[in-house]
Amino acid sequence: MDATEPALRRLATAIRLRAVAMVAPQGFGYLGQALSAAEQYAAVYGAAYRPGTDRVVCSPGHYVIAAYAAAAETGLIDEAALASYGQNGSSLEAIGTERSPVPEFTCGSLGQGLSAAAGFALGDRLTGRDDVRTFAFISDGELQEGQVWEAAMFAGHHRLSRLTVLLDANNSQVDGPVDSITTIEPVAAKWRAFGWDAVDLDGHDVAAIAAALAAGTHRPRALICRTSTRHGLACLPPDADGHFIKLPADLAEAAAAELRAELAAGHD
Repeated sequence: MDATEPALRRLATAIRLRAVAMVAPQGFGYLGQALSAAEQYAAVYGAAYRPGTDRVVCSPGHYVIAAYAAAAETGLIDEAALASYGQNGSSLEAIGTERSPVPEFTCGSLGQGLSAAAGFALGDRLTGRDDVRTFAFISDGELQEGQVWEAAMFAGHHRLSRLTVLLDANNSQVDGPVDSITTIEPVAAKWRAFGWDAVDLDGHDVAAIAAALAAGTHRPRALICRTSTRHGLACLPPDADGHFIKLPADLAEAAAAELRAELAAGHD
């Protein structure tokens, strides 16, 4: 796949457009997560992840919408399947579970993904699979879960250098802004204190994320991606709920038109 910066930017926009199409039939859903994490998923699926070799862990299950969209864009699942997203009986559940396709591991309960990712990384080392990488997508709200820090301590102790965390720091959770509920800063310093390499990034700079994924390290690495649940859609009203967006038909069409125009402009 083309992993140039323009191609990755286009992939991020396409992920947003597919997410809008998935949420539109219900008129509400986890669109904000795809808006904030689109560049992270574009960088992983477009430039780093090797299907059949590497692993992706989606810790916050509602972020699986971005994984579905990225997989459809990169040929890992049939794009027609996206039409069943969130429907009764569909394998493309709105909140991912162990049955969900695309990521090698998806958590329903928050805070568990890093434990699984660390287990995968250690297991690969013990079985001589030294070339395998594990990418763990987690959210900033999950940093309020003690299990995350237990797993971070474990991974740092074992120097699991093939493990990379992409932390979507969008300051949004169901009860409101993360920083109004629990102080989690300084995030990067905390990961470093647990033995990780950690870097703060503009989470909407797909080239910077791709470069950070390609950088070598002898420790596990955490990419703290500072993002917004509104990014990429100027048409969203000021009071749009970043965690669970209401998307009536007129707003869904405006959002799709805005993203289609952005994709078209990229080909000029």
